[in-house]
Parts: sequence; C-alpha cells; structure tokens
Amino acid sequence: MLAGCCLVVVAVLVYAASSTGGPFANLDGSRAPSFISAIRGSIASRGGSRRRNSPRGAPPPRVVPDLAIIAVPPVPGEGARLTWIGHASWLVQLDGKSLLIDPIFGTLPTGRREVEAGLLAQQLPHIDAVLVSHNHYDHLDLKSLKQVGAPIIAGLGLKKWFADEGLVAKELAWWESTEVGPINITFVPAHHWSRRGLFDANKKLWGGFVIKGPSASVYHAGDSAYFDGFREIGARFPDLDAALLPIGAYAPDWFLRMHMNPEQAVQAFVDLGARNFFAMHWGTFRLTDEPLDEPPRRLTVEWNKRGLPEKAKHILAIGETVGVHRSDDGSSERITR
Repeated sequence: MLAGCCLVVVAVLVYAASSTGGPFANLDGSRAPSFISAIRGSIASRGGSRRRNSPRGAPPPRVVPDLAIIAVPPVPGEGARLTWIGHASWLVQLDGKSLLIDPIFGTLPTGRREVEAGLLAQQLPHIDAVLVSHNHYDHLDLKSLKQVGAPIIAGLGLKKWFADEGLVAKELAWWESTEVGPINITFVPAHHWSRRGLFDANKKLWGGFVIKGPSASVYHAGDSAYFDGFREIGARFPDLDAALLPIGAYAPDWFLRMHMNPEQAVQAFVDLGARNFFAMHWGTFRLTDEPLDEPPRRLTVEWNKRGLPEKAKHILAIGETVGVHRSDDGSSERITR
C-alpha cells in the first residue's frame, strides 16, 4: 500500500512539473545524471579503452522490405503488422492506420549507421501519426520527422519544441491517451531521462506507448531501464499481443541506470504478461561497448533458461515484417517475402 501511495505521489509531481516545463522524474523520483557525472561514470566504468579492445560483432541481418504488403494497412479484424526499420524505429499498422515510432532513416550525430534502414521515407505508405518516445538523438531525428511530415504524438514539453520546427504535435502525460481513428494510444512511464543539450535535462517527458486497436494491442517501451512500472503497464493493459523491448546499449554497467540488458528485458516481458516479445534497440548503432551481435545471443540463452515458448520470441531482420493476430495461444504469423 505504501509503495503504491509513493507512486501516486510521484505521478502527481510529474503532472505538477508540466505547468513549469519540468524537470520531470522517474516513478521512483530519480532524475537524469548531470552532464559531468554522466561523462565521469561512463569513463570510469569503461576503463578508458574497453571499446577499442572489444570485438565489434556482426550487425543485424537486413532483408529487402515487401513494399506491396505494407502499402495498405490491415483492415479492422486483421490484427497488427509490424516492420522493424532498425534500432527503435518501427512501422506499426493496424485497423486501417499506419503509425511510425521513433523513425530514423539516416545516421546519428554521434556515429555511423551499421546497417541501412529497413525502410526509407519515400518507401512508406501514408502515415497517420508518428510516435516519439523521447528527445534523445537516437529516438528523435528531426530530419526524418520532417521527411515524413505526419502529426506527432509525444511526451509533455515537446509540443512547442516541434511547433518551432514547423511540425504539428500533441503532447501527453503518463497514462494519458489520444485516438487515431479506431486506435487508442496511451503514453506510459519508462525509467529513463531526457536531454538534447547541455541545459535541458529532464525538461521533456519520456515514456513508451501502448497502441490498442479492436483486434491487436502493441507496446513499445521506448528507452528504459528495468523498473516496477512494467508490472503496472501489464496490469492496466492485460491483453498485449506484442511487446517491443530494447535489449542493447547496456555495457558498461553504468548504462543500466537508463537501459536494460537482455536478461532484464526478458523479465520485463514476463512482468508485462505480453504474448510476443520483439527485440529492438540493438545492432543498428554502436552506442555502447558490447559487441553488436551479443544482445540477441544473451536473450536466447536467458529465454531458454526460463523455458519460455520459442514461438513467442522474435528477433527480426531489419526490414522484416510480421503480422500479429490475437489468438488463444498467442501465436504470431510471419509475413515474409
């Protein structure tokens, strides 16, 4: 009871912060590290030269996207269609609508892209809305958003920022919802932080999304460390057909303050009670020290150790499309070329 009351108090503080433009906090009250402490922590845990000495590993495989399949979204009753563009970027189609999440078609200011995007802006179908989980550069890419030009749904504090860039956006607090046709979109908590410059830490709210249509429900975690909020999300949305969960960018251990390792991602999946696990946030950009191909290998080891059903684990190739149809056994149907 006391823990629940504490979460409510923190949630109230988050709403109160919205009237002053932040700063926002995680459910447990934690905030972003200072710029200096972030650099110091990263250097100290890395030991100076670990990335130079660690194996690079192989990037994710990429397949040629089936543009004919994604040209028209599934009609109501046909479930959801998911296409991994790379990193945390997804095309999610359901109930006659096409949504983009955290689209990045090119490179990052901090480094190259290890594998070409699964889709480019000119290959997309009509996009009804773009969902942006938070303002870090590997999730909010202004050039990509302007190429798409669709209305944006994001966390508190970002509406004016987007308007200044000529983009239309709707901002949401945690647990607040909006609708795109028959689809309900809820912005849900994540354990992370936000910063785009030196002096704007936690001024914009971060989170994930639950996309709920008549025939399928999809959860995108955004960026998140492991936290108790996964259980709360699963309790509020007990019929999640697909959980898109980050499994990379965790080494050195300092990064676990803001990201999950593969073992924690499996626990998050269990907490959520979702039917299908889809791995993301690995291999596209080398943001941290682990080899590019280590996250899916560790995921598979943990998955097998727990005896979870193999058919519920999905490690897609970039550009691959999968259809998720609600069923009693939680099965998913792969749509491949």
